Amino acid sequence: MGPLSFGFWPSLVVAPAEWKRHGTKTNWKGREKAINDRCETRRQLFKIGLCQLSVTPDKERNIGHARKAIEEAAQKGAQLVLLPEIWNSPYSNDSFPVYAEDIDAGHDVSPSTAMLSEVSSRLKITIVGGSIPERYGNKLYNTCCVFGTDGKLKAKHREIHLFDIDIPGKITFMESKTLTAGETPIIVDTGNLSSIVQADVGRIGIGICYDIRFQELAMIYAARGAHLLCYPGAFNMTTGPLHWELLQRARAMDNQLYVATCSPARDAAAGYVVWGLSTLVGPFGEVLATTEHDEEIIIAVIDYSILEQRRASLPLAKQRRGDLYLLVDMQRLNSN
Repeated sequence: MGPLSFGFWPSLVVAPAEWKRHGTKTNWKGREKAINDRCETRRQLFKIGLCQLSVTPDKERNIGHARKAIEEAAQKGAQLVLLPEIWNSPYSNDSFPVYAEDIDAGHDVSPSTAMLSEVSSRLKITIVGGSIPERYGNKLYNTCCVFGTDGKLKAKHREIHLFDIDIPGKITFMESKTLTAGETPIIVDTGNLSSIVQADVGRIGIGICYDIRFQELAMIYAARGAHLLCYPGAFNMTTGPLHWELLQRARAMDNQLYVATCSPARDAAAGYVVWGLSTLVGPFGEVLATTEHDEEIIIAVIDYSILEQRRASLPLAKQRRGDLYLLVDMQRLNSN
């Protein structure tokens, strides 16, 4: 038997054994119904906090500063808080090895994640912890950690697509000089599927910065039933004005879900100057909330009940031509 369609988009394929595991025998519609049934029993409406933070060479200060920002966002009602990319370290290949932490070891070896764990547990919120440089054996990764309301590490996403670009006369940066690419797309979820971890604010797909340029990753997350994609990112002064908002709106509109991004605040004196403008985008591609380039915390409302309204208005799932094109979810395919 050949591979079958899976999830929200019928043109995404996985191995047939995956259907048996999830109790679905025929086609993608049964899988979509199971997702929607679970959606009806979970919280539909909540507040998200985007914490656009200034970053300095003082790691201890950065950690304390992030703690205060998370606390402020929670005080304003945020049940989900998103931090920026590389919030505990300057963004540079020289800094990554110096500021990297052994996340799995935790505690004193990883003070950044220890803080996230303590705050999420104390405030009973979910934290998508931006990203920090992670040391794992002899490799370094750009890693996003997600902590649940119990303070436990629910997921760890390593940037899959490394930021290697060369725009003559503008910017050259090669993350691959120090970092290793991740291999696993990560979803955080309230469901009970064996390959998906638990949270309490819906089904969230995680990407980091350059990952947002790759529609295929977002489509896989949508096919697995994501309601929200979170991308901590640090676009620069060349690509930021041109692409940052455009990419967020495209990922949200094409996949009919929410997209949240969080950038560091701009520091014109830094070696790498970021664009800023942390943003929440709705499933019609509409900008719901955004910062400017300075340090700021914004609180916005996410309403998952709107997703089905938008998908009914533009029924892309029913209109895609799975007979003409397919996207293969290799993680699912290779798990059998």
